[in-house]
Amino acid sequence: MPRSHYTGLARPSYDHPAQAGVLLVNLGTPDAPTARSVRPYLAEFLGDPRVIEYPRWLWWLILHGVILRIRPARSAHAYARIWTPEGSPLRVESEKLAAALQTALGTAVRGSVRVALAMRYGAPSVRTQIEQMQREGVRRLLVLPLYPQYSGTSTGSVIDAVADTFKQLRWPPELRIVNDYHADAGHIDALARSIERWWSAHGRGDKLLLSFHGIPQRYVDAGDPYLHHCQGTAQRLRERLGLNATQLEVSFQSRVGREAWLQPYTDATVRRLAGEGIRRLDVACPGFAVDCLETLEEIAMQNHDMFVAAGGESLRYIPALNDSEEQIASLGALIRRHAHDWPEFLSDEAT
Repeated sequence: MPRSHYTGLARPSYDHPAQAGVLLVNLGTPDAPTARSVRPYLAEFLGDPRVIEYPRWLWWLILHGVILRIRPARSAHAYARIWTPEGSPLRVESEKLAAALQTALGTAVRGSVRVALAMRYGAPSVRTQIEQMQREGVRRLLVLPLYPQYSGTSTGSVIDAVADTFKQLRWPPELRIVNDYHADAGHIDALARSIERWWSAHGRGDKLLLSFHGIPQRYVDAGDPYLHHCQGTAQRLRERLGLNATQLEVSFQSRVGREAWLQPYTDATVRRLAGEGIRRLDVACPGFAVDCLETLEEIAMQNHDMFVAAGGESLRYIPALNDSEEQIASLGALIRRHAHDWPEFLSDEAT
């Protein structure tokens, strides 16, 4: 018999009680803070055509001829600065978030709902988790990329991974995908309450800076809505906190290469603000669902040192929502809204 191109089940899943599944997807992380572990992770991440839109042959030469010879050691050093006894903060915090959502949904909905976590790059992969959920009887799947603002470089890539997996399944489940939640009222309120709680505990700085991950300007020029979504989140959060344009600014971090990325750049902004006499700068990163390398090392360490060197007193990073009550409540409500008519999510009153 010829070998099939499609993945099936040893026992058809209609023999099992059907359930709904929620797949959270985050960016990913190397398994260890070493160059040997970082190299394959970066190769997968930077090899994604959604992330780097260059001609494939040219980018392959740059990636394998230059970047993967130099950057793994540098990135490993950065990861080592934030690595915990439990492992990568992004993985640890994402797993806590998934577990908390599993508990919350278990008490909030009537039917059986399975919550799982996948990484777009690294392990556990999107394919592995979807196939495992299918084996467990998941027949309705809601995919929630943990990127509040849509970009083709992030959510678009998750959609690609899901589509590639579904193309290989003999009997794919019903599928829904949360495209973005940058303007979701519950999410904005969760961000505001988190910042307010932090201010209540630590006092309020002279200015609040919202630092979003950057993307190349040409992606936005080509139609990526990411900048619009970041501006939308910032405006809604500014209104919710009762701040004006001088009290809250927006910047973009994590640029690489020589081409223009979204501006203003975060590193240049923190230096400018220090030069303008800002003594205590509060920084939040509302594009990151959980804390990771870009928040804990790039902002809380690198940009803190830049700010102090430029004359500031202290740059104070306000943690991501992580597995806070605010995030669990807002994402739980978001999930229920997107899957409200699935049998597992119907309330007793609706039946």
